[in-house]
Amino acid sequence: MTATLTRQGKVRDIYDLGDRFLMVASDRISAFDWVLPTTIPDKGRVLTQLSLFWFEFLGVPNHLLTSSLDGIALPKGLTREQLEGRSMVVRKCQVIPIECVVRGYLVGSGWKDYQRSGSVCGHQLPPDMLNCGKFREPLFTPATKAESGHDENIDFETACRQVGEEVVRELSDKSLGIYRLAADHAASRGIILADTKFEFGWHDGRIILIDEVLTPDSSRFWPADEYEPGRNQRSFDKQFVREFLESTTWDKNSPPPELPAEIVARTREKYIEAYERLSSRTFQWK
Repeated sequence: MTATLTRQGKVRDIYDLGDRFLMVASDRISAFDWVLPTTIPDKGRVLTQLSLFWFEFLGVPNHLLTSSLDGIALPKGLTREQLEGRSMVVRKCQVIPIECVVRGYLVGSGWKDYQRSGSVCGHQLPPDMLNCGKFREPLFTPATKAESGHDENIDFETACRQVGEEVVRELSDKSLGIYRLAADHAASRGIILADTKFEFGWHDGRIILIDEVLTPDSSRFWPADEYEPGRNQRSFDKQFVREFLESTTWDKNSPPPELPAEIVARTREKYIEAYERLSSRTFQWK
């Protein structure tokens, strides 16, 4: 069967293989809800290889079948060389329309919510917390899945109304369990897993982990030896891209500018560093 493009996200292209999907991570990068005109070389391979590491390490039921392209009818116009290292063949699942966000630290939209209300997604917090401060226990803070634009933070009760209380409790238990396991591993590599988001789907009557997992696109990773609450942290993700865009005259409402070569190179280096530190493996496409 010919692989047919069925969905194109900001980063991933999903091809229908009949009874399976081919998930291909591109080198596209997004910021402030825009896909930028400049790509980051090998970014899709880093995301895929890190997801493969985590699927193996976590040992939880997930959608991955294989990363091999043997016997796969390749999408028209794409070569095996182009797809190698950035592709996963996965089970078809019914996606649960809830972003399962776990926060170990008060940062990003959580920090903004806290400043307004003293709470994050219905979790009332102590009155003296700092930006990037650590929670006593990680928080499950669901969000709606947006087809475009930002996902919207919701509380536990709203999530229950959308997909059912029993499902949300299972999502919460699974998400918190995976986060704790991954955070402990990251800490052993000198990295703080500040927060992350998971996606789950139904397959053969059970809920399994899908999509990417614990990558710099879906998580905040901070160097542990530089951590200091009360300020923003250096991180292994799009930091250089965001900082560059914030320094320009771009209004975030019109097509974004090209990225300078230096920003592209530094961003690529940070993604690769995150992969190599977390997996203790050498990135093979240098």
